[in-house]
Amino acid sequence: MSAPELFQSLLFVPGNRPERFEKALASGADLAVIDLEDAVGPADKDGARDAAIAALGDPRLGIRINGLRTKQGLADLLALSTTNLPYIMIPMVEAPAEIEIAHAILGPDIGLLPLIETVKGLNAAHGIAAAPGICGVMLGGADFAGELGVAMSWDALLAARSIIVMACAAARVPSVDAPWLDLDDLDGLAAEVARVKAMGFAAKSVVHPKHIAVVHQVMRPTAAEIAEAHNAEAAYAAAGQSAVRFNGKMLEAPVMARYRRILAQGEKSDA
Repeated sequence: MSAPELFQSLLFVPGNRPERFEKALASGADLAVIDLEDAVGPADKDGARDAAIAALGDPRLGIRINGLRTKQGLADLLALSTTNLPYIMIPMVEAPAEIEIAHAILGPDIGLLPLIETVKGLNAAHGIAAAPGICGVMLGGADFAGELGVAMSWDALLAARSIIVMACAAARVPSVDAPWLDLDDLDGLAAEVARVKAMGFAAKSVVHPKHIAVVHQVMRPTAAEIAEAHNAEAAYAAAGQSAVRFNGKMLEAPVMARYRRILAQGEKSDA
């Protein structure tokens, strides 16, 4: 798969606004996604697809196609099968078979990032996350809340978030949280990012460039966390990679896995 394995922010840009594609790449987001689905009306679908394909070339730039149960989605998939695309997002995925079809048509070099946006999809989350070619799974919070008939609140999405995090952890792929839709409430965004990070989410999607800095600030480890991880690595090595007391707590292999992820994230932040 070509999509980056370690990413923490993902910015959507409307497919019918090609003048924004370069701005999205320059925004500082780890990944940028040209959206052919929700952001584009029916009359603009074909033109947006052509513009998106013409813009491809940067490994951080992918495309969200239309759902595979739609004519536009199938047209998107076939059009992209001959491109050098790092990853695509597939909306409204409800079964592993959809991923298997996309993987067979696109080939093994294009990473697949499905969105789980329905109760049926959530029930199949473990199979979807473990399907071939997956480079992450995202929660589509707005559609999921809409199916439940409720507001896109923390309580309404908590069960879905928990299941997606566990499915991704079992499949060893990144979990991506739904975007924060209040464009001006940066404090609310920071609080939500902190909560999803504590749950185990690897990344947060955003719909506005000014949200990216907030996501990175919260998601990425602090200098103190990186220093502690380095000290833990040294202590564990000195103990011959056996269990050892560290900062008043037991340090052993499962704990070191978390510290090593912090170090990997710290190296990315410095890159």
